[in-house]
Amino acid sequence: MSRNIVHVVGTGTIGEPLIGLLCHMRESLGFDEVTFHKRSPILEDRSKVNALIEGGARLAADPDGWDGFVKLGVNPSLDSQEALERATVVIDCTPVGNDNKKKHYLPVQDRVKGFLAQGSEFGFGKMYARGVNDRALMAGEDKFIQVVSCNTHNIAVVVNTLGLENGADLQNLVEGRFLCMRRANDISQDSSYIPAPQAGKHEDADFGTHHARDAWHLFQTMGLDLDLFSSAIKLNTQYMHAIWFQLRLRKAPTMEGLMAAVEANRRVAVTYKKSANAVFSFGRDHGHYGRLLNETVLPVKTLHIKGNQVTGFCYTPQDGNSLLSSVAAATWLIHPEDYDTRLDCLRPFMFQEV
Repeated sequence: MSRNIVHVVGTGTIGEPLIGLLCHMRESLGFDEVTFHKRSPILEDRSKVNALIEGGARLAADPDGWDGFVKLGVNPSLDSQEALERATVVIDCTPVGNDNKKKHYLPVQDRVKGFLAQGSEFGFGKMYARGVNDRALMAGEDKFIQVVSCNTHNIAVVVNTLGLENGADLQNLVEGRFLCMRRANDISQDSSYIPAPQAGKHEDADFGTHHARDAWHLFQTMGLDLDLFSSAIKLNTQYMHAIWFQLRLRKAPTMEGLMAAVEANRRVAVTYKKSANAVFSFGRDHGHYGRLLNETVLPVKTLHIKGNQVTGFCYTPQDGNSLLSSVAAATWLIHPEDYDTRLDCLRPFMFQEV
């Protein structure tokens, strides 16, 4: 009998918690084994790698790095190429997913059911966000899938929930405008912090920044051509991304209708907290590896309706929504017939209220 093996490439801000989540939920999701590849043996990463191994994952190392891990007191189990070839699904969590696709994944695509890459790797494959375009996934056809970025997840779920009535009215959105207020760097990172707010460029003539561009491509998988535009500014905080949004709708919304749509989408959390640090602290205390697996956190009191226009703010559970979609896509590739039921094991880390 063949074994279902999920192989994660990279142990960074997405890779590390993803490996832990896969190991924790392995049996419920229907996976037999979790392996991961780390390229460089680094002393300061030793505790992290050993913790992942103790949690049930198997380390794969390159031949030229094998002895380096052993000298650090870390014991690899597999050669990296062997791990790739025996995998059922590969989840790339590096910033070079497209390069890895050309060099490593295309040559073994006949042996592997599917490959996933993260939000920065535009063009890797069909864009995906859990609960937004699941119906666009085609079994046997979609071998390469790009899990959209955390802020694109947030834009997409706001559009889908408040603009498209959770998919019930796909023609309701006239336009969506978004300002992504990005945290400077992750708390796990030592570099790239900034001393003051830093405005981003509008590098895309049609969409402004890649966040709206990627959201457009995501909805395009369902045949929708949405009018979306985003701007971005980086803030000198490490807590969370936040997004200001304004949606213009064909039908005049009511607050009761909006809240009913929010309540119907279990991937949307509401909060009566005002600050990102308070929301972040809740995730640290109650999330999996400190991550909320919701796709957005909506401060209810920021919602405002004027005619056909809805304005508000939301917080992005960065990493968390990408983790959710990565696990969902991997489970779909292996168990397309009942993946939705298998994902119920993640519900304890998706909150209705934060």
